[in-house]
Amino acid sequence: MPTIVALHELTTEQKQIIKDTAPDYELIVGKYKELPSGTVAQADILLGWSSAVKEEALNGNSRVRWIQVWSAGVDRMPLQELKQNHVILTNASGVHGIPITEQIFSMLLAYTRNLHYAVRYQTENRWDKSGTFRELHGKTIVIVGVGQIGSTTAKVAQAFGMKTIGVRRSGKSDPHIDVMYTTEQLDQALAEGDFIINILPLTDETKGLYDTGRFDAMKEGAFFVNVGRGPSVDTEALLVALKSGKLSGAGLDVYEQEPLPSDHPLWDMDNVIMTPHTAGDTVHYNDRVLDIFIENLKAYRQGVDLPRNVIDYEKSY
Repeated sequence: MPTIVALHELTTEQKQIIKDTAPDYELIVGKYKELPSGTVAQADILLGWSSAVKEEALNGNSRVRWIQVWSAGVDRMPLQELKQNHVILTNASGVHGIPITEQIFSMLLAYTRNLHYAVRYQTENRWDKSGTFRELHGKTIVIVGVGQIGSTTAKVAQAFGMKTIGVRRSGKSDPHIDVMYTTEQLDQALAEGDFIINILPLTDETKGLYDTGRFDAMKEGAFFVNVGRGPSVDTEALLVALKSGKLSGAGLDVYEQEPLPSDHPLWDMDNVIMTPHTAGDTVHYNDRVLDIFIENLKAYRQGVDLPRNVIDYEKSY
């Protein structure tokens, strides 16, 4: 009997959905270290991934032919080995649209309405009305990496009365983007933004993308948000831009080094709002990943191409 091995905890209802969709498959659920040796290698479909399973999942005796990962980013996966083993890889892209969009705007609103200061003052029992209070309305937001998350972010931005500028490799239009640029026109787009939002995946092309030159290209006093990948930003260049006033502030959820060291200078910067890589977290996460998996599972059993989130190994996303 073909086998699905799920390395993430599933509710009774979620297990039943998988069984109802693929009654001819055995479903095994458990953390990798708790499963009998060889269980992963005998799986036809692997639901979940960790570095610990690599050797067993990719050895010469492995039956694994499809892996559904729990994250949108696959930059830490052994992509070339998966390609050589003819393993289909699907990610969780699309799961994060709502939580990451809300995280982005929580940072933008905290910054414009000085909520990050208010929270600090509250812990000191301090009544302080000083500061400049800004608005999102009428400002320009530049979204670098317009996919599902970027489009959702742009839709919300329009509801706030913002002008939306997008950047994507293809330059293809989006209904919620007022002006779309290609990645070759990135500097031109950055120069127009009051708020710059990075949602790019990590690839060879995006690693270190935001360097001194990129921050110099931004409008004076822009606010930079990174909910994409930490290594896409040269942290030293970011620190210089923040300290010089080139950037008025930043909202960061991802970092070059995670966890961020306790003595890192970012911790002590009043104009920086930080979260510990939680922008995509939500109580609805597992249900949304399962929705993607079930749609693909139906196609897999029929022997047709999977309709959602198949990773292109040449592009690394």
